[in-house]
Amino acid sequence: MSRPPCCRRIAGAPRCALFKPAGVPASSLAEVVLQVDELEAIRLTDLEGLYQEQAAEQMGISRPTLGRIVESARRKVAEALIQGKVLRIEGGSIEIAEKRKFKCYDCQHAWELPCGTGRPEDCPQCKSRNVHREGVGRLGGVGRGRCCRGGR
Repeated sequence: MSRPPCCRRIAGAPRCALFKPAGVPASSLAEVVLQVDELEAIRLTDLEGLYQEQAAEQMGISRPTLGRIVESARRKVAEALIQGKVLRIEGGSIEIAEKRKFKCYDCQHAWELPCGTGRPEDCPQCKSRNVHREGVGRLGGVGRGRCCRGGR
């Protein structure tokens, strides 16, 4: 028996939960379910252009896990597009990341930004480029390996 997946951090809830071919009632089409964490993985790697290691860090998972999620998500999206199926976005073991913390190492100014807004280029106070993300260690981030259900 496999272990339950740990929560994957996402920037926010999807804007749309259903996509379908135009002009065909959804009730007459087969359906493919894309989990919310799969959508987030596609957003980070394909839309934002992050390397898998960076995307995995933002989601609080390992790089190999992100690779498997991206592969599954791309397969589902391709199936829906090519075979004319409904693509429903729902489910998954997720937690919504509210904010990311940054700190300027020159003036010690600390601030927060919403997830999904990109990395700041410079400090808003002193304009230094010596800005680092707070709470992110060498192994990939706050809460890595901890599940939102309380276990590991």
